[in-house]
This record gives sequence, structure tokens and C-alpha cells, in this order.
Amino acid sequence: MRLTVVIPTLNEAAALPTTLAQAQAVPEVQEILVSDGGSQDATQSIAEAAGARWITGERGRGAQLRVGATAATGDVIVLVHADTWLPPDAGRSIAAALAPTGNESVSRGSCAPVVGGGFHKVFRDAPWLLRSTARWRSAAYFHLTGRLFGDQAIFVRREVLAAIGGIPSLPLMEEFALCRALQTQGRLALASATVSTSARRFERHGVLRTWWLMARLQWSWRRGATPEELARQYARSSDRH
Repeated sequence: MRLTVVIPTLNEAAALPTTLAQAQAVPEVQEILVSDGGSQDATQSIAEAAGARWITGERGRGAQLRVGATAATGDVIVLVHADTWLPPDAGRSIAAALAPTGNESVSRGSCAPVVGGGFHKVFRDAPWLLRSTARWRSAAYFHLTGRLFGDQAIFVRREVLAAIGGIPSLPLMEEFALCRALQTQGRLALASATVSTSARRFERHGVLRTWWLMARLQWSWRRGATPEELARQYARSSDRH
């Protein structure tokens, strides 16, 4: 199984070196694509020095992931945020989750095949409240809703992604829209391995305030708000804090 890692970036020179090194330490990773939205720092030189393919396009995580995934050649595409670190056993864990007889946790539904999934998640250098709850909160959310957060390193079979028309090019909630589309083709799985991600967003705005913002955005999304409306809400909240 060949994995392609797609990393969306925008001025990620500080975070990218370790993220790339962690991905390169996974034996099954045969290709890394850095899909950039217009960085003005050293992001490009860092990516190219590490041997990653550099792709540019429209700014926005959904759009950048879509461009990167379209260029991928691996059997399975892994969507990795620029501040999220894959564990060394990520490839083995993905293979086990996608295997017909795999025993990983799966979303509710029929006996349809597993077409993709994500990882358990913990935060690095985070406040106690965040560090102690991240793993069970993300797992519980998956089992209750069938949805995965973007920083859980969502993975998907390349042919399945092509069948649904690629990653939704949305300014916000692209991971939830992707999960919903993938579940028309099969089930999602929660792999046994754990990724670690940065707590920088929570550090900037506060843990409880960030949780509240995320809950409001998700509620608005379920009630039919457009991704553009959600992006404006997110921007207004970020500007206030």
C-alpha cells in the first residue's frame, strides 16, 4: 500500500519541518504533496528541501486539499494539517483499518466496506483540560456522528475519492462535507494509532471560547448555513479575539 500525504499550508515555515519529518518516518509514505495557498515565508524552500512536491492554488483549506489530492498518485491519500504529526505506525494502522477483516472502530451503517477514516488525536503542549479530553472527545464525536475532524489526519482510498468528485472545495467544514460524501460509498473507520496536533488555536483564543465557537459553527452547519456564512462567522470571532 502506497500512501500520499497532502499537507495544506499558508505561512507554515515554523511548523512544517517537523510535520514533514514525522510523515517521512512512516515507511508506507511514498509521496508528500505540500499544497500552498500563497505563503510569504520560507514554506516553499522548506518543503522542496525535504523532497516534497510543491503545488500552489486558490487559498482555502478545502481548495488546497482538493488540488493536492487530485495530483496524488498513492493508493491511499492522507490529509495532514501542517501542525499535525503522524505516528511511525500510521501506515500499518491505516492498512488494518481498511482491511476487509479489520477490527478497527467503524461508523454506524451496513456491512459496506471501509473506504476511509481517521486517527485518534491528542494535543501537544496543551492546557490540562484540553490535553486530558482530546482523545476521548474526538472518538466519542466520531461514534455519535460519523464525522472526523480535519486534524485527525483523514485518509481515503484514492479511487473512492475520485468517485465522489474529490474533496469539497469549501472555505470551512470541508472535512464534515467530505465525511458525508464518503459515507455514500462505504463506512469510515477510526484507526488504532494516534496523531498529535498543535494546540495553537486554543492558546490564542482560550480552550472554552474555542470549544464554544466550534460548537456554534457546527450547529449552524447542521441547520443549513452555507460554508461561506460559516467562514464569515469564524473570521468575525477570530478578529474579536
